[in-house]
Amino acid sequence: MTFYSADPARGQHACLVLAHGAGAGQRHPFMVTIARGLAERGIDVVTFDFPYMAQKRRVPDKAPVLEASFRETVAEARQRVGPDRRLFVGGKSLGGRMATHVAAEGLAELQGVVLLGYPLHPPGKPEQPRVVHLPRITVPVLIVQGERDAFGTPDEVKPAFASLGARATLHVVEGGDHSLRVPRSAAVSQQDVYNGVLDAIAGWVQSV
Repeated sequence: MTFYSADPARGQHACLVLAHGAGAGQRHPFMVTIARGLAERGIDVVTFDFPYMAQKRRVPDKAPVLEASFRETVAEARQRVGPDRRLFVGGKSLGGRMATHVAAEGLAELQGVVLLGYPLHPPGKPEQPRVVHLPRITVPVLIVQGERDAFGTPDEVKPAFASLGARATLHVVEGGDHSLRVPRSAAVSQQDVYNGVLDAIAGWVQSV
């Protein structure tokens, strides 16, 4: 578990437990960029590795194992930051999906969920949506989705979260793929894209 302490001058009294995607762990540059950027914006961030990643296995664990690992990390994070922090969970791709599982099952004092590229379905298989559990989520959810995401475009994701009504907020990354990367020909730099995403997350967390 890695702890990124919030800038006290911009403290939001919020802690986000952020899980990695299927193919890379908490030390991946994307995860570090997001965690550091949110800490700079006043949010404590905790990252961790699922068991299979910590054990250097390539195939992810089954959902119950991933969910248990997530809950254990949340419990540790609560002890670290204290009871005055508002709790959020989230993640990139697989990590975000597991965050929705944990939220749907119920997590005490959870304030919201942050999803970075929700894997709505396997690439090219829209007939296999991962949506059955979503209506059971009772807290606000922020979905940050790339315009070109092969795991689910914003147009696909929006109706998938429609059951949450006003609790669901969709932030679209123009030209972004599943990892929110934009083409080199884009009018903005990749860092500018990340800064926009970080500002959107920080603003949303403050508003919840």
